Amino acid sequence: MAILIDDPRWPAHGRLWSHLVSDSDLEELHTFAQAHGIPRRAFDLDHYDVPDSAVSELITGGAERVSSHDLVKRLIGSGLRITARERRTR
Repeated sequence: MAILIDDPRWPAHGRLWSHLVSDSDLEELHTFAQAHGIPRRAFDLDHYDVPDSAVSELITGGAERVSSHDLVKRLIGSGLRITARERRTR
């Protein structure tokens, strides 16, 4: 069980954003995010969007930094991944 974070690469709202995921359990992810001050509104079905300014603190708090490719691969492997098609229907 691990909390994973990728590098901040996605621009929005004047800053760069990372994705924070669990490789096994959404409750683990929610607990970790809450403990580090990430608001629930940042949750997007299978991940949290987190600003670049939070990345160092999340890694210090126990998140494992991985590449975006590895993050998606492990999220798919966990069975927690929500596809683009599924996102459109929710």
